[in-house]
Amino acid sequence: MSNEANKKLFIQTLGCQMNDTDSQHIIAELNKHKGYTQTQNMEDADLIVINTCSVREKPVQKLFSEIGQFNVKKKEGAKIGVCGCTASHLGNDIMKRAPYVDFVLGARNISKIKDVVDKKGAIEIDIDNDDSTYEFARAETSIYKTNVNISIGCDKECTYCIVPATRGDEISIPPEMIIEQIQKDVKTGAVEVMLLGQNVNSYGRRFSDGRAKYSFTQLLKDVSKIEGLERIRFTSPHPLHMDDEFIEEFASNDKISKCIHMPLQSGSTKILKAMKRGYSKEWFLNRTKKIRDLVPDVRITTDIIVAFPGETREDFLDTIDVINQVKFDQIFNFKYSPRPNTQALELKDDEIADDIGSARLTQVIDLHKEHQSELMNANIGKTFTVLFESLKPNGEVAGLTDNFMQVFVKGSDELLGRFVEVKITAASRTSLKGEVVE
Repeated sequence: MSNEANKKLFIQTLGCQMNDTDSQHIIAELNKHKGYTQTQNMEDADLIVINTCSVREKPVQKLFSEIGQFNVKKKEGAKIGVCGCTASHLGNDIMKRAPYVDFVLGARNISKIKDVVDKKGAIEIDIDNDDSTYEFARAETSIYKTNVNISIGCDKECTYCIVPATRGDEISIPPEMIIEQIQKDVKTGAVEVMLLGQNVNSYGRRFSDGRAKYSFTQLLKDVSKIEGLERIRFTSPHPLHMDDEFIEEFASNDKISKCIHMPLQSGSTKILKAMKRGYSKEWFLNRTKKIRDLVPDVRITTDIIVAFPGETREDFLDTIDVINQVKFDQIFNFKYSPRPNTQALELKDDEIADDIGSARLTQVIDLHKEHQSELMNANIGKTFTVLFESLKPNGEVAGLTDNFMQVFVKGSDELLGRFVEVKITAASRTSLKGEVVE
């Protein structure tokens, strides 16, 4: 065991927060069961793991480019493993194109990392695998915050998205396991939890053991009863499942962070139907209005895809109209690009010319910048409660407000992990500066 205890793991994580949490599980499982310790220097590693994402631009080409570079630079005898969503849908092809890869582990199979790490040629990519009751070892990047998965997989069929093909059907993790994990993390110093799932607010519709349904709203109520837990975040909810009960709990529960991610994707009801999103422009606007009416200081963030196949100028102007009405605090903008294993590939004949798509993307970005400046500048002179999390250069400390704005103040590590009142003195489009209120 002494040799094993000296083994080093280098892990590269691409993609979403669920991938970040999967990587933390990989790190902790390999530490607990195989004695690996993490290194930030790839050349020192005995094991290199790439945790892949299928959503990023040209994921397959970039993956093989990165694997090739790792193979050239790695030390003699070091292993390479490919995990995550791209691993799920490529499987055997990874080994064929890059025979120096030692194992492939799909996004739905993370609990098997300890079994495949020493098996040359192992491929575990079953998207029906059920990890929902597996108790992962833990490794957190922050003692103040914890990320907890509440479900695996996705039951939606959004036509542009590969996730259902890589993460499988949605299964909810039992609420008692979620509560117990958060309680453990609170005992070691966590004051904030991020609940993670592909569609968190469809939580509780299906459990492995066939138990009765249990709503996400009920989970929020139960999590908020945990003593010592001060702040609850979650991502990503789906606009379709934002019923009144959910919105009212979001608004009235003081522990829930008043920032909500509402992925619009398109403002056109016609395009939303082609995307199989399940809601209309009117429904989305109705839900955002209800949230803003109940929570005046809420921050609403979103995802938008422009130039989806068949998007006319009128459809695009519907998206611009929603942006102008809602004035999102943050927009993650994308120009549509085809993805393997997605239904939208059948719409190839309706794809939008690249120059038109680029122009539409630029228009969304420019409009959002205007809104961001206006929204952020409105915070100057206000006072917010900030949880400070990290030291920055120039004697500054950074943290987040309850509604998820980043704030910098002059200070030292004595502020870390504390909720502090801060008066805002300056604003940029992406962050605020302030002074601690004594």
